[in-house]
Amino acid sequence: MLKIDHIGIAVKNLSIAREVYSSLLQVEPFKKEIVENEQVTTLFYQTGESKIELLESNSELSPIRKYIEKKGEGIHHIAFEVQDIHESIQYYKSHGFTFIDENPRKGADHKLIVFMNPKEAHGVLIELCQSIKS
Repeated sequence: MLKIDHIGIAVKNLSIAREVYSSLLQVEPFKKEIVENEQVTTLFYQTGESKIELLESNSELSPIRKYIEKKGEGIHHIAFEVQDIHESIQYYKSHGFTFIDENPRKGADHKLIVFMNPKEAHGVLIELCQSIKS
């Protein structure tokens, strides 16, 4: 585990959330990105070595929309940056953790991502992410 890469926050309205977080963090987001395969639009804020990612659903089938309908707006996940995502998956599996999706896929911010089962982390959705090397 290298560091906390980002904290993902599910929001209903990205424009309203942008006003709140830009004021709160006293900085504008450095990136807006649409992630088609996740059906979300994201905004990223740099906060020291870590980032805050705001996630808004683009579709009724989006996991973020389903999350907000079930639990409301708020912290959706904590992402940890790892050196080698495939090695990390094997390590955590050998220590009894299970994954929602065992095959990494392209996520926002030029990363490969995979999510662990939140039941094993006291209800917290954990994302492992690895920078995609150019």
